[in-house]
Amino acid sequence: MRIELSNISHTYDVEVLKQLNLVLDGYKSVAIIGVSGSGKSTLIRLMSGLEQPTSGQVNINGYSVNDEVYRKSVGFVFQNHNLFPHLTLKRNISLVLEKTRGYAKENADEQADFYLSMLHLSDQANKLPKNVSGGQAQRASIARALSIKPDIIFLDEPTSALDPILTYEVLQAIEELKGLGKDFIFVTHVMHFVKDFADYVIFMDKGEIVEQGKPEILDHPKTVELQEFMKKVR
Repeated sequence: MRIELSNISHTYDVEVLKQLNLVLDGYKSVAIIGVSGSGKSTLIRLMSGLEQPTSGQVNINGYSVNDEVYRKSVGFVFQNHNLFPHLTLKRNISLVLEKTRGYAKENADEQADFYLSMLHLSDQANKLPKNVSGGQAQRASIARALSIKPDIIFLDEPTSALDPILTYEVLQAIEELKGLGKDFIFVTHVMHFVKDFADYVIFMDKGEIVEQGKPEILDHPKTVELQEFMKKVR
């Protein structure tokens, strides 16, 4: 995976990202970490193409994130599962495949069954999101993201709303996906998952990339900001 950020700034009411520049090449799983308000979720939304930067350019794998080819190559898992509440887990997947990928209903149902099985949800397929656990709903969201066969999967704090047991359940499910050959860019506050799953880490503070490198930087931080962050999340 190749990531290129060129002079990226983004403003809502205040400046959230400040002139970010980054070139990464050859990594399969990139973690973005930092305290709340550091700009992590904004950056991942820009990298996925969900939002456009106020200024600057984002290119992933040689494509502008505005390119339709790129947009069709990514899947996104949100902090809260974002499933349609009135549809079963299975229909949440099959409907997306019908509407965005042109699948016939029978084929869409087959794909939904396949990905729900991959995420150990076959026995929950015909339940509404409100009738399954938060961990199961989030795993269904991951199944939905996988079903469109993306090259890159973005995960924005996928366990932020879950208790420790459900957090473990979801992160274990994500780790099982490593063998699929997908690339991952994710935001999380769970440091043991970063160490296990990421092969590159970006640490942000106050809208800037303060430190970056392989996961070993978490054990030997060079900057005061990362040192203080690691004291709080250990």
